[in-house]
Amino acid sequence: MNKENLTYFPNLSDIKQAADTIKKVSAVTPLSPSLRFSKQFDANVLFKREDLQQVRSYKIRGAYNKIHSLSLEQAKHGVVCASAGNHAQGVALSCKLLKIQGTIYMPTPTPKQKVEQVEMFGEDFIEIKLVGDTFDDAYHAAMQECNAKQKAFIHPFDDQKVIEGQATIGLEIIEQTNTPIDYIFVPVGGGGLAAGLSSVFKTLSPQTKIIGVEPEGAPSMLTSIENNMNTELDHIEKFIDGAAVKRVGDLTFEICKVNLHEVITVPEGKVCATILDLYNKDAIVVEPAGALSISALDFYAEKIKGKNVVCVVSGSNNDITRTSEIKERALLYANLKHYFIVKFPQRAGALREFVVDILGPNDDITYFQYAKKTSRENGSAVVGIQLKSTDDLEPLITKMKQRNFYGDYLNNKPDLFQFLV
Repeated sequence: MNKENLTYFPNLSDIKQAADTIKKVSAVTPLSPSLRFSKQFDANVLFKREDLQQVRSYKIRGAYNKIHSLSLEQAKHGVVCASAGNHAQGVALSCKLLKIQGTIYMPTPTPKQKVEQVEMFGEDFIEIKLVGDTFDDAYHAAMQECNAKQKAFIHPFDDQKVIEGQATIGLEIIEQTNTPIDYIFVPVGGGGLAAGLSSVFKTLSPQTKIIGVEPEGAPSMLTSIENNMNTELDHIEKFIDGAAVKRVGDLTFEICKVNLHEVITVPEGKVCATILDLYNKDAIVVEPAGALSISALDFYAEKIKGKNVVCVVSGSNNDITRTSEIKERALLYANLKHYFIVKFPQRAGALREFVVDILGPNDDITYFQYAKKTSRENGSAVVGIQLKSTDDLEPLITKMKQRNFYGDYLNNKPDLFQFLV
């Protein structure tokens, strides 16, 4: 299938019009060379820093372009969206700038920090309604208001004007470098960014390979492309919330199916490791979805050697309260954090024996919880142990078994493990 067969394909003139529309509200973000990653991968690696937008993500582009396109009659009725993240902030700021009233539906458990950010950007031009427990609950409530009051729904990705707004990132990248780009890595959630950006490159730089990157726990675009039809997933891992959707857009699927060279998935733990790495070594703060494109480089290490590579860093709205979970997931991915059920023999000094004689000199106990209300030296406990090297795991298990401390290993038992992480 080629783009001529599509019912809609972003037109370059419409994308240029979108760029003109949003130029006063959306920053032309830097295309910054990463010396560290360039050296690591023996390539010319550039970061498109959408995390530096005023709302700290690219979402302002599509939201503003869509709301700006409304007729006077539509604008008079107001707009509605459903979002617990970056799209809500983009819609809120757009409403304030265009002086259009907007209602933003968010799930009730949305962190207070995110609600306050949306309030800050929208001020008196938006009303926030917290509804239900999930995004789907908020979405259905939003659609009910749209239908009842003839309000325009501002979709986060499956809309022509939204796609054209996101596509302006592609125009900027091409204008910011005179060097032909071999690879672009772009995060994929609902597909609006990937559909828009890839359409620009298919027109202006068709030799560039566009790689869509999804979370391993939410491979909705990959699954849909493999099935050759837009497919809703039964279950997704929601940790990378900015890119975790059960179903991509119908428009975006058709475009991405044609435009993307490949869609790959990246484990959530790898994304967490990238977040910590960027913060500690580059002083760059990114949200999980913003780290997806950079996380993919390891999986393309051989292919990108000597190539010109762009990673779209999509956003930086990271909740600081998630730091401990991010660190935990990163350690688990690196195979340095392990959980066991430890059976302490019913003899005096067993706990001391475990700490002194079984643990290695560089092993740390990071979690300790007795499973039963018994004395400290004759009960089973769930113990989390952080290792300095992956090579230390097998010797640790061997010593535990030799001295009858070993009960079970929990990392590979997801039904039990979910209660710990």
